[in-house]
Amino acid sequence: MTRPESWRLDAASYPVRAEMDTRFQDLDVNRHLNNVAFATLFENGRVLFNRDVRPWDQRGKDERTMVASMAIAYLREGAYPEGVSVCSGIGPIGRTSWTIEQAMFQSGACIATCDSVIVLRKDGAACPLSETLRAELESMRTRGG
Repeated sequence: MTRPESWRLDAASYPVRAEMDTRFQDLDVNRHLNNVAFATLFENGRVLFNRDVRPWDQRGKDERTMVASMAIAYLREGAYPEGVSVCSGIGPIGRTSWTIEQAMFQSGACIATCDSVIVLRKDGAACPLSETLRAELESMRTRGG
């Protein structure tokens, strides 16, 4: 995986920021945050972000979103007990999906980035994004997205 573009390493590039604690159980044998901890922290940030973009009570009963793919670039070691900031925004928007672009910061430095492709599904199949949802996503774009 290539190093992320420079704008991805700047917290100001993302419209939403969530502060999260790290846990002792997040450590690997080298006393650094392990890869599962990174994935979990990004997941928590993604869920909070999705709820901001489109609260669950505003979704149709048969409407679901699912992660189609996720890629994490580990840039630096993370430490415990210091907390992290997970910053999130919308990147590319397709016909039935969009990408959530995220970055994790600790002590002001970007320690990882994550891209998750989210697919909108209705009745068990991918479906086109409505103009309303597309506008909501556009309003949460990252600086580089």
